[in-house]
Amino acid sequence: MALPVRQQLFYWGIAMAVFLFLLWALGNVMLPFLVGGAIAYFLDPVADRLERLGLSRVGATVTISLVALLLAVLLVLAIIPTLIQQLTGLINAAPEISQRLQAFLVERFPELSDSTSTIRQTLAQIATTIQAKGGQLAETLLSSAMGLVSAIVFIVVVPVVAFYLLLDWDHMVAKIDSLLPRDHAPTVRRLGNEINAVLAGFVRGQLSVCLLLGSFYAIALMIAGLQFGLVVGAIAGAITFIPYVGSLVGGALAIGLALFQFWGDWMSIAIIAGIFAAGQFIEGNILTPKLVGNSVGLHPVWLLFALSAFGSLFGFVGMLVAVPVAAAIGVLTRFGIQQYQASLLYRGYAGREPPEARDEAAE
Repeated sequence: MALPVRQQLFYWGIAMAVFLFLLWALGNVMLPFLVGGAIAYFLDPVADRLERLGLSRVGATVTISLVALLLAVLLVLAIIPTLIQQLTGLINAAPEISQRLQAFLVERFPELSDSTSTIRQTLAQIATTIQAKGGQLAETLLSSAMGLVSAIVFIVVVPVVAFYLLLDWDHMVAKIDSLLPRDHAPTVRRLGNEINAVLAGFVRGQLSVCLLLGSFYAIALMIAGLQFGLVVGAIAGAITFIPYVGSLVGGALAIGLALFQFWGDWMSIAIIAGIFAAGQFIEGNILTPKLVGNSVGLHPVWLLFALSAFGSLFGFVGMLVAVPVAAAIGVLTRFGIQQYQASLLYRGYAGREPPEARDEAAE
């Protein structure tokens, strides 16, 4: 006999509480496993396609791993050193940029020449803070906040976890399916397929958009002659994952740097602005419709809230979990609304006779 609904909700509530507690208590330990799982989930369709072409699961996994290793080596040798060099240069140039901004403002607003001016003092403090915090950030990125040992463990564990999860992905899905409550298995499968469709449409599609758009910005800005074009392109591409933020931050940063570098050369500044305008057109009309689609069911405001809430509660690990949890909550909410609209609580007696009318007709 199936458990009453109240008891089922009680047990599912306990499972959710345990999951959130483990996420809070073991966040740093779980990080490489979550990243490895995300990589395996991202690459599973590629492995399935290679299997359809005739490779075994082992062969498909090994092929994907070798290609990923080759791309990682090329990335480290060709891009990472330049990226670090430009990031360091941008941080060191922050005081000079601030001084030029201050001179520009003083030239047009002479009242700012007063040394006691609040704006002037604020600009000086911003320059000092950026240099100090930026240098600290660069040092943190290079030495790793978790320490050298943890960084090595992360680098080693993530590929191993991703390899074995990708190898056994279909077996794990089948095992989880066999453990579903039999009374609810069809419904759980349907909801699971909907959640997977949302994640596949958003995460895989949005990551592809980030990579393509970041590459476009970096290459185009470097060709246009912007000094820190690779850094700006990497930043804009990385945060394109957050709705509206990537284009605003990347565009403001690129145009701001262009104003200091090309002041007076309005054509060069217009080219930098045009690159971001072209990027937005490509993203909105080509990349996002083709790779992400319009039916993923993740509203930008809901996604921003999930990223903010989980990031605040659980740190970086929470931000990794935020998108799948947001997708699951969205699917479950739509399912709950469908159940509500099919219930008597919503429909009442609409479209059917009330009990009194049926009793009178029977008499």
